[in-house]
Amino acid sequence: MSGLEEMSREELIALTRALMAENAALKAEVAQLRERVAKLERLVSRNSGNSGMPPSADDLPGRKKPKDRTAGSAARRRPGKQPGAEGRALAWSDDVDDGDVIDHYPQGPCGCGVDLTQAADLGVTAAHQQIEIPLVVARRFQHNLHTVACRCGRVHTAERPAGVSTAPVGLGVNLQAWCVYLLVVHAIPVHRCAELVASLTGAEPSPGFVHGLIGRAAAAVAQANARIRMLLTLACVVSCDETPLRVGPKKAKKYLLVACTELLTWYMLGGRDMDTFKRFVLADLTGVVVHDRYQNYDAADLGTRDHQLCAAHLIRDLEDCTETYPDARWPRQLQMALRGLIHAANLAREQGRDAVAAGTLAMFTKMFRGGVAVGLSEVKRVPGPAKTVTQPVGRLLLEVLRDRAGDVLRFAHDLRIPPTNNQAERDLRPAKTQQKISGRLRSEQHTRHRYAIRGYLSTAIKHGLDVMAVLRDALIGKLWMPPDPATA
Repeated sequence: MSGLEEMSREELIALTRALMAENAALKAEVAQLRERVAKLERLVSRNSGNSGMPPSADDLPGRKKPKDRTAGSAARRRPGKQPGAEGRALAWSDDVDDGDVIDHYPQGPCGCGVDLTQAADLGVTAAHQQIEIPLVVARRFQHNLHTVACRCGRVHTAERPAGVSTAPVGLGVNLQAWCVYLLVVHAIPVHRCAELVASLTGAEPSPGFVHGLIGRAAAAVAQANARIRMLLTLACVVSCDETPLRVGPKKAKKYLLVACTELLTWYMLGGRDMDTFKRFVLADLTGVVVHDRYQNYDAADLGTRDHQLCAAHLIRDLEDCTETYPDARWPRQLQMALRGLIHAANLAREQGRDAVAAGTLAMFTKMFRGGVAVGLSEVKRVPGPAKTVTQPVGRLLLEVLRDRAGDVLRFAHDLRIPPTNNQAERDLRPAKTQQKISGRLRSEQHTRHRYAIRGYLSTAIKHGLDVMAVLRDALIGKLWMPPDPATA
């Protein structure tokens, strides 16, 4: 007789319940594992084509490569010069000083034995212009400050020239500007900067002196940065963004925030929390803010203003929806509508028109709203509180496109507004370069100094100024101030 036959009815019921409980636990564990695998697969599928990840992360081990564009869809931007971009070449110049014209004559004897120095000059057969720099060698200048006595009896001593150190021996302002330029603009580490200057000029600044120049330069441009911030608060459109930055202790993490226009750049080091955003320029802005939909930009504590949600981020998020729902047509339709409006706005600007053509605007707007409606009907919302319920991919995005359509399409109705916050991302890119080179910046204070200088120089570059001349003038107290946009 088997063991089951010997068991009582109560024991069989208990065993059955135990097996059912174990089976239910296994099913729950399998469901959890499936959910975990799905999340891991989704994380691996993230790349620069369907999320905000940088292209440099596309080669990470196990990372899914961005999908190649087909001939029927928008082509991916290829590296290098783009079709239709203005070309540049070295042009011939008639403005050459006589002292810079070098004549070359044939040398040696002729076949007949006569030296060619005695031959008749028949003129210039060919001319070649070459742009060259002289070898840079640091020279030592001695500034003697004389004292003179007037006939009236008063004694006068010459003032020390601007940029001349108070110490008996110092490094000139040109060398100082070089060091600051290499440190801040090209992210060259302090010791390498000192070595580079020594190799190129023969001067040998100490690493300590080079490092101290960052604080001096930041103090020199402080007033200009205050004006840049003030001008940003008055601008009609400001792009904002933030990026993580490793600063300070090993486990510390900061964020570099930027607010910028085509002519202004202002940085702030802090966190990604509300306290930082309250100290950021955002609360004082009066114009439209272009951003990537990070929640703090919409916080009620920072006041009310018009927004433009970055269309590039939206298109990447829609690419994610395209991969998640390969049979759905609405993601491609929404991408087509946004790209069509961006192209129409760019074309209108190039042609000097004040607005997008009414028919074009109506067509793409209808396409946009139709895609949103279809997407919402296909991707249903899961009921429940937001903190505990995860919505299907694309649902929250579709609700943003529905509820904030005005903030998504604002650029199509006002050509002063850019469709993306690419300007802010470009102004943050040097920070990522710095981080790749240095890994981690040790001091928060020196990092603030670096980006105070960087914001000032970026603003000067946007105004078409020579960055070395502007930096040198700032170090000797002749600070350039960004002009009023109305007069720029």
